[in-house]
Amino acid sequence: MTARAKRVAPTARWDRLLLDCTLATLAGETGYGLVEHGAIGWRDGTIRFAGPMGELPREADAIAESVESMHDALVTPGLVDCHTHLVFGGKRADEFEMRLRGESYEAIARAGGGILSTVRATRAASEVELFEQSLPRARSLLRGGVTTLEIKSGYGLDLASEMKMLRVARRIGAELGVTVRTTFLGLHALPPEFAGRRSEFVAAVCGEWLPRIAEERLADAVDAFCEGIAFTPDEVRRCFERARELGLPVKLHADQLSDLGGAALAASFAALSADHLECAGPAAVDAMERAGTVAVLLPGSFYALRETRVPPIDVLRRQRVPMAVATDLNPGTSPLRSLRLAANMACTLFRLTPDEALRGVSVNGARALGLGDRGVLAPGLRADIVAWDARHPAELAYWIGGQFARRIFVDGTEVPA
Repeated sequence: MTARAKRVAPTARWDRLLLDCTLATLAGETGYGLVEHGAIGWRDGTIRFAGPMGELPREADAIAESVESMHDALVTPGLVDCHTHLVFGGKRADEFEMRLRGESYEAIARAGGGILSTVRATRAASEVELFEQSLPRARSLLRGGVTTLEIKSGYGLDLASEMKMLRVARRIGAELGVTVRTTFLGLHALPPEFAGRRSEFVAAVCGEWLPRIAEERLADAVDAFCEGIAFTPDEVRRCFERARELGLPVKLHADQLSDLGGAALAASFAALSADHLECAGPAAVDAMERAGTVAVLLPGSFYALRETRVPPIDVLRRQRVPMAVATDLNPGTSPLRSLRLAANMACTLFRLTPDEALRGVSVNGARALGLGDRGVLAPGLRADIVAWDARHPAELAYWIGGQFARRIFVDGTEVPA
């Protein structure tokens, strides 16, 4: 453990101290930062100590108000799901069946399915109904150890519905007591009422919707879908320029189905993240490295769509671009409600190592949201902490399915697992 942990001396009793832990601190740039026979203590939501029990400054009972043994349980930072679309109306399980019967995406869309079916259901739902439909999905992530998550809009595709989605996302965070970062995804798809009027839609998003959402403080970031079936690099650039004028950071659905230069475009705006990246080339990865843009890997959609082209993992490693892993939870292409399962998929499908996957769903996920105060167990950082029914951190990516989160603490307060 670091010298910093050794020098910490409490000026007041800590709120809680957990003993007999196997800590995966994730300190440093690689590896688990493993501390066996460890302890972790916090006060006022901030970690005061994370290190070997033998380096505690005083006797345990004199240090903290509450002291307990974890009996060698694994303790990690709270998980961070940095890319979700979990606020939406309706379901699309029928489309899952149709795809398995051989129906094409185009045929499904012509039959009234696809993203526009979710748009119709989301627009039709009241704010209360949308909250009630979406809350269980967020609760599933929390039960799996997620203490911070991002939620995008993008299924409203009119200003009132987009704002409704963002308000619901904020309310979910307040209800569950977790951190929710909201992202305005205005350039997600062309709504039916703007058919044949793309330039007018982009103008409305950039000139009217974005300023209103910024004024209402409903979004923490701005996203777009840069793809042949969605929006062009020039359209995305216009949106990002407006976001920059409004002081909002950006992120991008980039290079998922084709290489339109989306990742490089995102890097040119110092984006928080570029997400998907199956078709990104070495030059784009180099641009991301220079810009400090995180690569967000989304194995759930890769799996659901039965894709075959894997993101450029070796190039990302070589360039030392931080790799985050997220669920991409959405009704159409990634109905995935477990971030730990996403970590398993990242290992199995993308060949990440278990320590890379754990970093991907913690410290690098936090980086992808611009949050430097969490994702690592170290003094001075936020006390988002999970104790697991496991002994080694590799188990979190090894087991396929199941509930392993035993205790969950958000900002130092225990929440139901």
